[in-house]
Amino acid sequence: MGIAGGLVAALVGAAVWAAVTIATKYQIGFMAVGVGFIVGYSVRFLGKGINNTFGIAGAILALGGCVLGNLATACGFVAAQESVPFTSIFFTTLVNPSIALGLLKAMFSPMDLLFYAIAGYEGYRFSFREITPEEVHAVTKKTV
Repeated sequence: MGIAGGLVAALVGAAVWAAVTIATKYQIGFMAVGVGFIVGYSVRFLGKGINNTFGIAGAILALGGCVLGNLATACGFVAAQESVPFTSIFFTTLVNPSIALGLLKAMFSPMDLLFYAIAGYEGYRFSFREITPEEVHAVTKKTV
């Protein structure tokens, strides 16, 4: 459930990222930080995981949300420039990886790596549920 929630959060985060960037015509790197946080928090809230699988899933989903946000942004700019519906460009791009890669390369900035790294870290870090002292006591009491 947590990974599914993280996937939904990554998709929503990517959509918000693209909408804000297209509306302002300015790529705000901190959007990646927001995507990482919301993905990690969603994985934690819905998954209640304490093992490394949840952290890795959170990091991967956060990075995927960032890449998808950049791709959707590029598609939005192309759609506006060519006066073509966004959905037409976006779905064509999704089924043609070479086009998607070309758009991502065209939009790439070295600063993206920093924000992607932060997003991945947040996706990892926020994916874990905190264990309360009562839970620790209950578990240790059962094993002793």
